[in-house]
This record gives sequence, structure tokens and C-alpha cells, in this order.
Amino acid sequence: MPADTVPVTGWGRTAPTAARLIRPRTYEEAARAVRECGARGGIARGLGRAYGDAAQNAGGAVLDMTGLDRVHAIDADGGTVLCDAGVSLHRLMEVLLPLGWFVPVTPGTRYVTVGGAIGADIHGKNHHVSGSFSRHVLSLELLTADGRVRTVVPGTPLFEATAGGMGLTGVILTATVRLQPVETSLMRVDTERAGDLDDLMARLADTDHRYRYSVAWIDLLARGRATGRAVLTRGDHAPLDALPRGGRARGEPLSFRTSRLPAAPSFVPEGLLSRTTVGLFNELWYRKAPRARTGQLQRIPAFFHPLDGVPHWNRVYGRSGFVQYQFVVGHGREDALRRIVRRISGRRCPSFLAVLKRFGEADPGWLSFPVPGWTLALDVPASLPGLGGFLDELDEEVAGAGGRVYLAKDSRLRPELLAAMYPRLDDFRALRAELDPRGVFVSDLARRLHL
Repeated sequence: MPADTVPVTGWGRTAPTAARLIRPRTYEEAARAVRECGARGGIARGLGRAYGDAAQNAGGAVLDMTGLDRVHAIDADGGTVLCDAGVSLHRLMEVLLPLGWFVPVTPGTRYVTVGGAIGADIHGKNHHVSGSFSRHVLSLELLTADGRVRTVVPGTPLFEATAGGMGLTGVILTATVRLQPVETSLMRVDTERAGDLDDLMARLADTDHRYRYSVAWIDLLARGRATGRAVLTRGDHAPLDALPRGGRARGEPLSFRTSRLPAAPSFVPEGLLSRTTVGLFNELWYRKAPRARTGQLQRIPAFFHPLDGVPHWNRVYGRSGFVQYQFVVGHGREDALRRIVRRISGRRCPSFLAVLKRFGEADPGWLSFPVPGWTLALDVPASLPGLGGFLDELDEEVAGAGGRVYLAKDSRLRPELLAAMYPRLDDFRALRAELDPRGVFVSDLARRLHL
């Protein structure tokens, strides 16, 4: 197996560390890599879309699992797929959509591996209906620190520790996933503008049950009466009879087509995303959105993954990178959400990628992020003066409201707040100590948060 010592970083590019990058091509090579990862241990890595340091391991080994990328079996009648953990959601869409099936949950990028989707227990615009990714996993094969390959099923402690466990229980090798049936590869989308945060929250609470997918872009630079103004986008998979007769889409209803713009330049000057430039973008984005539009047909990439069309879009934040901060607070704690949005607005954080969603029922993973309530995610340039202290204050507000931050996007949470945010933390630590007493599986995130 090739192994090179290289800098490894998350998608936010905020804290690169060096590690031996190992690329197993077989299950046997993966097992050997685990046995030989050394005193600093190892951690599995997929396509590198974790924003923070979850898939980094300073001075140790990082296992690049993208070489294990086979789709083993598809049950086109029952709607399940058995695949390697290194298969991307993009590849699954290419294979499954022509058969009338779609992945059950997708985040804002399709360039996520199945193993990463389970390890981070990803969520999407349909959490209020479908839950997170692990809810649709029927079984998985896990390579543990003792070299065993275990079949793990829902309802067991090992499954609940692995779903959202950030790769710290072992290396996921394969998974069997239940799929979502679709008639077309198009989405039928409704769009509307909300004048402020209360208006947005009322619209979401009153009518989200009508839609499978729902998300709101929110202007976090707007202040005064417009604080929290937003563009709300909701939809579902378009049925065949919604497609225009005689058109290309009707003739090829399940085709999956993507497009790519030129990549972001490798060098972007610091300060490009200032309050002024982001404020102008936000104003234009809000004004160009329709006040109300129903039934628009959109392709899957445009609805779910617009940024995937711009390779290396994370470069636009400059060399310092960016922090994506995502938190959730429960129903009944809307006051905390309002305070946080006002604080972000008052702080003038230049964020043009900010989304608000509602979560449904919690998923069983001990470190799984979603709980019923409201989740806000925002990107902020890491070079913003005083950002660390400001986010520390928001952490305190979130924890005080019984909420939590998302570990797959975190790069700076203080460890003393973790137990308040994740009540099953002690169970996770105990199982991990029993399963991996030598600490074979470790990451920069695990060291920082004492996981």
C-alpha cells in the first residue's frame, strides 16, 4: 500500500496537520493498515468534506477509503443497495436514479462517501420527514481495533455508537442502505420570501408537513425589522405526470445530468468576502427571489447541491479558510434562536451561506447531531477578528438552551461543553474504551474533545 506523509485538512481549511496517508484497495489491506498504523493510531477518511478536524490525525495514519468503492448488489424491487463504504453519494445517484431509486438522505454535497455519511450521521432537507442517514442503514460491516470484521445492525450499542461516532469505533467497510423510490430525476419546487425571522419560523412550523424537503436561506446581515429575512425553498420529487409532454425530460425522466463551472482559483486574496461584498450578495439574492412561486421543475443537482457545480469553492475564503458553525436548539427554545440570530446580525458576520431548517425526531446515534427543533448553519471567514471568542459565547448560549453543535463541522468547540450537549457521551466513551483499549482509532477531533 502506498503511504505518503502529507498535510491533511478539513473542507474549511482551518487547521491542517500532517499524517501518513494510506490508500487500501482491499479489505485485507484495510485490516493490515489498522494493525500497522502506529503509536499515533489511525482514522478513516472519505472525500474530505468534514469541515473541521474529524478526518485528520496529526503524526498518525489516515486511511483514504475511496479506493473501496464497489457497488455490490442492488435490489431494484425491494429498494436496497449493498456497497462499499468508499462509494460516494454521487456514484449512487448515477447508478440508482435510472432504476427509479434515490439516496434516502443527502446533505448539501453529493461528494460524501457512504462511510462518511454514517460516521457523521448526515442529515438533509428532509430530516423532518426521513431522519438522518443512519435511520436507513439496515446493516454495516465494521473493522474494529482487534482486527475483527463485525456485522452491526440497528438497535445494538455498537450501531448507536458508530452512527455519528466520527469513525472512532472502527472502519466501516460496507453498508446496506434502504432507498427512496422516485418516478423522475426532477424536483417540483415552491419558493417564497419571508420578511423576518418570526415570519420564516411561522411558515416552516405551519406548512413544512406538506413537503418532503425544506430549507431556508437566511440573511444574517439584515438588521432591524428585516432581521432574519429569508428565502424559503421546499419541494418533493416530481411525479412523471408533472413533466411537460413531448419534452426531453418526459422522454428521459430518470436521467441524471450534472454541470460544472470553472474551479475557484487556487489563490484568493484575504478579505474578498467582506461585510460589504457579502451584504451586496445577500441583498441581490433576497431581491431576485420570487415573493411566491410554485411548481418549478429543477434538476436534482440544482436543488440539493448547487455548490458542487463549482469545484473547490472552499477556496473563495482565502488561505485562512472558514468556519462552518452549525447548532440546533429544541422546540420551545425559539427565544434562544432569536437571540443568537440577533447577535450574529449585530456582530455583522459576513456569511452568505446560511441556512435554517427544522429537525424531526432524534436518531438513535449517541453522538448523532439532530434533535427535534431548529438548526442554523453558517459559514464565516476564519480571519474575522474576534471570531473565536464570539463563537465561544454562542456555544454557551446553545448549551444553556439544551442544544448542541455538529461535530462533523466543528473545529474549535471547548471540550467542557461537550457533555452538556451530548448526554450519551459517557456511554460512547465507555464502549470505545472497551472496544479499543489501545486507542487505535483516533483523530484530531477526538484528541481535542477527549472523546
